[in-house]
Amino acid sequence: MFTARTAPRLRPLVLAAVALVTTAAALALPGQSDRAEAAIGPITWQDEFNAAAGAPVDQSKWRFDIGGSGWGNNERQYYTNSTSNAVHDGQGNLVITARRENPANYQCHYGRCEYTSARLLTAATFTQTYGRFEARIKIPRGQGIWPAFWMLGTGGGWPDAGEIDVMENIGREPNTVYGTVHGPGYSGGGGITGSRTLGSPLADGFHDYRVDWEPNAITWYLDGVQYHRVDPARLGGNRWVFDHPFFMILNVAVGGNWPGYPDGSTQFPQQMLVDYVRVSSYTSGGGDPAPGTSRIRGAQSGRCIDIPGANPVEGAKLQIWDCNTTAAQAWTFASDGTVRAMGKCMDPAWAGTANGTEVNLVSCNGNPAQRFTLNGAGDLVNLSANKCVDVREANPNNGGKLHLWDCIGAANQKWSRI
Repeated sequence: MFTARTAPRLRPLVLAAVALVTTAAALALPGQSDRAEAAIGPITWQDEFNAAAGAPVDQSKWRFDIGGSGWGNNERQYYTNSTSNAVHDGQGNLVITARRENPANYQCHYGRCEYTSARLLTAATFTQTYGRFEARIKIPRGQGIWPAFWMLGTGGGWPDAGEIDVMENIGREPNTVYGTVHGPGYSGGGGITGSRTLGSPLADGFHDYRVDWEPNAITWYLDGVQYHRVDPARLGGNRWVFDHPFFMILNVAVGGNWPGYPDGSTQFPQQMLVDYVRVSSYTSGGGDPAPGTSRIRGAQSGRCIDIPGANPVEGAKLQIWDCNTTAAQAWTFASDGTVRAMGKCMDPAWAGTANGTEVNLVSCNGNPAQRFTLNGAGDLVNLSANKCVDVREANPNNGGKLHLWDCIGAANQKWSRI
């Protein structure tokens, strides 16, 4: 079993399981921003790469993986910690360079190494659970070149500890970015993958690659446009392993099972320029980083989410009512993503995900369908359905019932904690 530090990113020559591949067209129209973003807090870690030209990597932030083992993918490079392969350019960038060289008679799994490159990681310096992980990168190009910005879970071997690939590109598909998760039962070629293809090569300029990771959901963006989303419902009954700390990796591989190998068209050296890497915290709702008890007030009506009846029955249909200080309106945003009151949890009826699914109060049961987030835009989003808590027919009166609906930014979908 591989440790998290040396976990492979196995890929077949052809991506298998087409049903697991989500394209941008399936999730967001070109230029359409997502409507139910995660609740993101302040920056917790960053590297802006503003050191002088020739300065080495800041080892208080990054360390190196070193060697030519093939890294589980039959890659051809030897990773070094040399400034020949990872260095600041003095223009605000980290430069990771893949070279066709072997200056120190490095030995690889296939014999004498043909290439050198660098692989940087934060396993010893920084880990985090949930939040926004983003980097502005200009990738390299060419057949057999494989740049990546990705994350591995701590505290276990691969794939059980999980892997989140924020950005991968293979040189033979210059216009396409891939975002993937791997875990037990969905690793290697069975990873759950989404992609977005632009009209020009990604290597032509800098792009922003990002994931927003929250309890029960991970969402991918290219230049601010959502193109992929994964939640436990996508795992086919396999285990969700994305609720513990992960660390980040930046690298440029040369060759491998998935990208294939350099050929006569591949030019060296190839460089990946990284303008910045930034990590922000995840908040439990509405910009408040700590779980707590509050009322949830609707923007349209000014009324609060309310439980009908002093002793609510299982499955009681939630409503809006004049805001008061009773237990029926004392909601707790718990650390597990549930929203609780009177000893029970907010819940979509029958774990439904369709428009019109009633929002009820039932016993807390650990079902991922009971996880909600109140994001910075004021949307109270059910994470499994990726739909908003909505006042049915925009009824502003006492007794207006709640259901799930596509997030459209309407006033009857906006909420705040008071």
